Amino acid sequence: MTARVCDLGHLIPVDEAIHRLLDQAPPPPLAQMIILEQALGRVLATDIHSLVNLPAWDNSAMDGYALRAADLPSEGGYLPVGGRIAAGDAACSPLLAQHAVQIFTGAPLPAGSDTVVPQEHCRIEGERVWLPPVNTGDHVRQEGEEVRRGDLLLKAGKRLRAQELGLLAGAGVARVAVYRPLQVCLLSSGNELREPGDALARGQIYNSNRYCLAALLRGWGAEVHDYGVMADELAASRHALSLASSECDLLLSSGGVSVGEEDHLKQAIEELGSLDLWRLAIQPGKPLAFGDVAGKPWIGMPGNPSAALITALVVVRPFLLRAQGATDVMPVPLAVPAGFDWLQRNKRRQYLRARLTPGADGQLSVQLHPQQSSAMLTAACWADGLAVIECEQQVLKHDNVMFLSFADLMH
Repeated sequence: MTARVCDLGHLIPVDEAIHRLLDQAPPPPLAQMIILEQALGRVLATDIHSLVNLPAWDNSAMDGYALRAADLPSEGGYLPVGGRIAAGDAACSPLLAQHAVQIFTGAPLPAGSDTVVPQEHCRIEGERVWLPPVNTGDHVRQEGEEVRRGDLLLKAGKRLRAQELGLLAGAGVARVAVYRPLQVCLLSSGNELREPGDALARGQIYNSNRYCLAALLRGWGAEVHDYGVMADELAASRHALSLASSECDLLLSSGGVSVGEEDHLKQAIEELGSLDLWRLAIQPGKPLAFGDVAGKPWIGMPGNPSAALITALVVVRPFLLRAQGATDVMPVPLAVPAGFDWLQRNKRRQYLRARLTPGADGQLSVQLHPQQSSAMLTAACWADGLAVIECEQQVLKHDNVMFLSFADLMH
């Protein structure tokens, strides 16, 4: 997505902020060999080439009858049945001339055959079978049709999903080299924060960001080390940050980066490393801090729950995936008709909590939750994604808007 031309003042466009972060992403962690069963969600550290042909031999794509197409009259006709071949049969006799053989899905074709007819198109009469007209090669999976020995199966930097694990297993790959999971230290800033289950005094709130952000990080393949709440004191902030940087690859904190907030966190960062405060052209959210603590990358996020969630999904996710060695880190938005009018122009790109809803004609449209506050998560729980409204953009019902699915963003 590209920001429209508008006066952002001192605000950094979202895409620019993401690219600046990606340019500063550290190299991925060291690689390790693991068994395939443990590789879901991990990032490949090396290219993988196939050691085998897939399929390994010509085989049947259907339950039916294998034959030599030239043995059958052009209008179809009868052939005697000369045997039976099931999946898993290690060897079979060559096909007898002017015969057909019963065959099952996945079974190897007997030598001399080149075509399979599905059983529902055939008619058995005693020791022979009636077959319709055929084309040579019908319903045959050719050796190496999917992959040839030596072909590139998967490139380094690929995050492994269920389908990639299936492909690797089908090619006989038992172990893969993947990058070690990124160790992420999660910190919260704010004397007002308390844990669920604790009694709240006036002015105190429960620490929802701790649970929301930790869940996102784990979904992105990171190992989370929870350092709890940093007290709004310079010494406490400095101690927590110093300890975290000695034990983790990356530090992520929420709260303490807005203008006017207690500056102990910022001062501690500057004393231990470097600090760069950004104001992003994004809503909800705007304050974002990036720097390092003792050489370890640190990202400081807004404290408001929805702002923290969306900033993490949109800005932090690409950086964290790239730091784990992934090459494909940007989500692909869908263009979907709006089921709403949005007439207010904004200086910041807006990420509105939304869901896809089918109409009477089955056409999907984007519907917005009526509450879009940066402090409330109920809209995000109702939603299944984000509608993206560019700066200065107005949207009328049925105009296409970009939609980002939570299913993609949280993977």
